[in-house]
Amino acid sequence: MGNRVTRDDFEWVYTEQPHTQRRREILAKYPEIKSLMRPDPHLKWIVSGMVFMQFLACYLVKDLSWKWIFFWAYAFGGCVNHSLSLAIHDISHNVAFGNKQAKWNRWFAVFANLPIGVPYSASFKKYHIDHHRYLGGDRLDVDIPTDFEGWFFCTPLRKLLWLFLQPLFYSLRPLCVNPKAITQMEIFNAIVQFSVDLIIYYLFGLKPVIYLISGTILCMGVHPISGHFIAEHYMFLKGYETYSYYGPLNWLTFNVGYHMEHHDFPSIPGCRLPMVKKIAAEYYNNLPHHQSWTRVLWDFVFDDTIGPYSRVKRLCKLAKEN
Repeated sequence: MGNRVTRDDFEWVYTEQPHTQRRREILAKYPEIKSLMRPDPHLKWIVSGMVFMQFLACYLVKDLSWKWIFFWAYAFGGCVNHSLSLAIHDISHNVAFGNKQAKWNRWFAVFANLPIGVPYSASFKKYHIDHHRYLGGDRLDVDIPTDFEGWFFCTPLRKLLWLFLQPLFYSLRPLCVNPKAITQMEIFNAIVQFSVDLIIYYLFGLKPVIYLISGTILCMGVHPISGHFIAEHYMFLKGYETYSYYGPLNWLTFNVGYHMEHHDFPSIPGCRLPMVKKIAAEYYNNLPHHQSWTRVLWDFVFDDTIGPYSRVKRLCKLAKEN
């Protein structure tokens, strides 16, 4: 099913990630960007509305046939859940309540997690900090595929299968690459999540639970929104390891497409990342970026030069914990 990709290893580099130096330069030239590093006052209300909208959807789908359960899970519920997962991404940077209310952010992320159907927020927070601190770090950044993934998923059919299985790999890869002790917040996240799942099952039956969980799985696989997983850090052009996307799907994804800007300034909420690009335009306008997440998925599957190996890796020294 197609030719093997030409790449047989990751792109190893021996320099620090580009975001560190660019952050220094931009802040030196535009210190006013620091004023953007404050909580998003609207985030908690938007997320709460999405959570309750999904609870209402649970009631509305309880009597539908199975084919319509999966249709609405893919076309609607999964889109909302994927958007909530990206809200959790923002919340993991404490932008809902600020750094001084870190626990409130953690608890609110557990609340945002409820329609997703499986516990996710606490584990994501634990590993996402490493993704920023050690971008591309060998055995530290679990966003990077394993050697097995790069070796095996190397033809169009296998890469398509890999996209379908993305939720599985994102869940299991940290346990294989960089296992960490289970935290109290992860236990709390799981207890709350499964308790709410049981309540939904008791009130409305099995179909709403399947609607929530299947939507999460389907829309993290082959779906236009899930194109951001590939678009963010897969090396479509040699020498560039982070890419932004400035298209309309940012409206549904809390501006996760502004990914170069996010890695430069992770403490700035998604709603203000377009302002970063506007203020420091000369730093971003000439960098390569994606026009379409759907096109990203298409190119990933059918371009033989792109695959799971198309990631930058570096050796990073483990930072000392405070």
